[in-house]
Amino acid sequence: MPAILITPPAIEPVSLAEAKAHLRVSHPDEDAFIGTLIVSARWQVEAATGLKLITQGWSVYADTWPADGVIALPLAPVLSIQDLKVHGEDDIAAVIDPAHYVSDRLARPPRLLLRPDRAWARPGRIANGIEIRLTAGFGAAASDVPAPLREAMLKLVAHWHAYRGDIEGTRAVPPGVSALLAPFREARL
Repeated sequence: MPAILITPPAIEPVSLAEAKAHLRVSHPDEDAFIGTLIVSARWQVEAATGLKLITQGWSVYADTWPADGVIALPLAPVLSIQDLKVHGEDDIAAVIDPAHYVSDRLARPPRLLLRPDRAWARPGRIANGIEIRLTAGFGAAASDVPAPLREAMLKLVAHWHAYRGDIEGTRAVPPGVSALLAPFREARL
């Protein structure tokens, strides 16, 4: 199920000022480098947990409807579903009325469920005929992101700042990061 970022986060969960204070850097010489480390740390935390941290817009695509009528979404947490569309053979999209489905944003993974006695409209496109536009993330403010995830980002930034260019040092996960992320990882059997 491909997911395409439409609207990136407007801010990062950790500001440049917070990262510089954590690093005890007071000069502006490394601002661009530290800013890059912050973005990389967010990506790392999002990849490790399967969670999007700051509000961002996505389009998720599927070829066909699941036989059980339940669409598991690959992004979490889901703040809202903007619309669910089915693309015809002519590539014209038809929006499915939300009365036909239920959005379970609390489940992990979040999901859309077909209501009883309803049927999904058949997509006309052979690939990516179903499109779900959604907003994912904990919220629009850095304070919406759980503190342990922000702390993990700061530890990553500090580690990468200290070991820049050191291949062996950058491969290691800094102490404490795994423990901070563990409660947010989805348990799989």
